[in-house]
Amino acid sequence: MKRNYRYFDLIVALFAAALLISNLAATKLIAFGPIITDGGALLFPLVYILDDVLTEVYGYKYARRAIWTGFVVMIVAVLCFTVVRYMPSAAEYHDQAAFEAVLGFFPRIVVASLAAYLVGEFLNAYVLAKLKIRTKGKKMWLRLIGSTVVGEFFDSLVFCTIAFGGILTMNDMLIYIGIGWSFKTCYEIVVLPITYRVISFLKKKEGVDAYDRKTDFTPFDLSI
Repeated sequence: MKRNYRYFDLIVALFAAALLISNLAATKLIAFGPIITDGGALLFPLVYILDDVLTEVYGYKYARRAIWTGFVVMIVAVLCFTVVRYMPSAAEYHDQAAFEAVLGFFPRIVVASLAAYLVGEFLNAYVLAKLKIRTKGKKMWLRLIGSTVVGEFFDSLVFCTIAFGGILTMNDMLIYIGIGWSFKTCYEIVVLPITYRVISFLKKKEGVDAYDRKTDFTPFDLSI
């Protein structure tokens, strides 16, 4: 039976905002000494953490709804920025090159990003939901970290394969995947105490602790 939850819509809004902002921030490369990554690495792990929260508290079906909501937001953003990019500039506007450099998405990168997002997020939610049943609701740390390890790995793998296949050498691709995967997994571990508190708060306030024992795990069913 469908229920109205007080905080679900707020979390979905935060989820979609974090996804959009991290993808925009990813247009800038940043360096931590010899390690080079993109600006999206600072916020994108939050998307996986919120996916964990949604699955753990409300169940896979609600996380699935959030994942598709984020996907639609990204599609709308890409279409909007693309149309604006090719619209004629006003005579007073002198920043077209800067606009294109930041928001002029390349089709290959867009496809890579969206495909990686869907694969990683759905695997993350699926693994967490299954581990919750297997552990009978115990060892939450195991399913939070375990689902992130799987989801983030395939996210990095799919993105790198589509975006840089034939461009980077195999060695460079493995380094790229390894660094991204390790950083995002460590991020999840560091904020685990906060994630615990958020989940505990939501379960108490919403009066729900979902178990996906009879859930249809197809990604394409939007019912809840």
